[in-house]
Amino acid sequence: MDRGRFGAWDWVVAAAVTGVSLVGAAVAAREHPPLAPLGVTLLALAGMSLVARGRAPVAVLVVTACGTLGCLAIGVGGPVSLAFLVAVWSAVRAGNRTLTVVVAVAMLVAVPLVLLVAAPERSVEAALAQGRDVLPLAWLVAAGAAGEAVRQAERRADEAERTRDEAARHRAAQERLHLARELHDSLTHQISVIQVQSEVAVHLARKRGEQVPDALLAIRDAGRGASRDLRATLQALRDDDRHPPPGLDGLAELVERARAAGLQASLSVDGPRHDVPGTVERTAYRIVQEALTNVVRHASARTASVRVAYAPQSLVIQVDDDGAARPGAQPDAGAGAGVGLLGMRERVAALGGRLDAAPRREGGFTVRAELPTDVPA
Repeated sequence: MDRGRFGAWDWVVAAAVTGVSLVGAAVAAREHPPLAPLGVTLLALAGMSLVARGRAPVAVLVVTACGTLGCLAIGVGGPVSLAFLVAVWSAVRAGNRTLTVVVAVAMLVAVPLVLLVAAPERSVEAALAQGRDVLPLAWLVAAGAAGEAVRQAERRADEAERTRDEAARHRAAQERLHLARELHDSLTHQISVIQVQSEVAVHLARKRGEQVPDALLAIRDAGRGASRDLRATLQALRDDDRHPPPGLDGLAELVERARAAGLQASLSVDGPRHDVPGTVERTAYRIVQEALTNVVRHASARTASVRVAYAPQSLVIQVDDDGAARPGAQPDAGAGAGVGLLGMRERVAALGGRLDAAPRREGGFTVRAELPTDVPA
């Protein structure tokens, strides 16, 4: 049960207790003075206050206790303590055992006293006997025991769920470590060789006074970037909390790399910037990274633009190029080429977003992703 809201079950319990209390009081009124409007009000107030027993169990306990004593003070008969007993169960279930015991003991003392004040001619023995009938000690103990039993059962269920979550997190951590080792063993050496060889080639060309080809510089910069990204990915796989992957702040560097590769790339940001969950930031970064990579490799484009638009409930990422793609063509020559488009769709779908990737009417290709920003962090 959600203890932070008034659920349908709370209303059902409150209505049932109120109904039983009113009917019982009406039946008892046949042998006593007629049921006064004040008595109806007190019974209804005590019974319907049970709607809030999940959110404010202590307050409901006090309200039902006062309602019970008020009914006894004006001579209302019947099951006037029923709402109080339900409140005792709810308060113990919520973990307020000590306070509930204190209030219950106070009620056991207060009920006979109220009966004596309401009818001074009544003897102490008669008041005590009637008090035991109005608020039986066995019912109080049973209500408290039932509340404690439910609380313990719920706590065990919560602990079991936490254990399952911890086990799942442990398995996920082991899988990440295994993947990190595989990536390290298979890619780190090759990327290091590319980086070292390109650095040496650039150094030797400059040492001989030769002009370094732009392609060689692009290979060197790409090697540096790949090595940096691989290290960040491995760190993220080993510790996803302390070393998160790049986010929106890394888009400018992606655009700079595209420029270094000979592409006239630009970045624009629209709308007032607001906090975006880390999962959305990382997805946006990967989409732009994949889109620009495909533009450089496949699109035969001269220019590309990256646009980030902040909306109240979403983040829109759009990458446009002026490459060879034309309307009606297959998406194999633009920002969404090859397997990259499938990866983008999977990332966006995992967040419940929308991805559109198609040739533009004026030529070139567009990748547009709308990512909801109200996803869990």
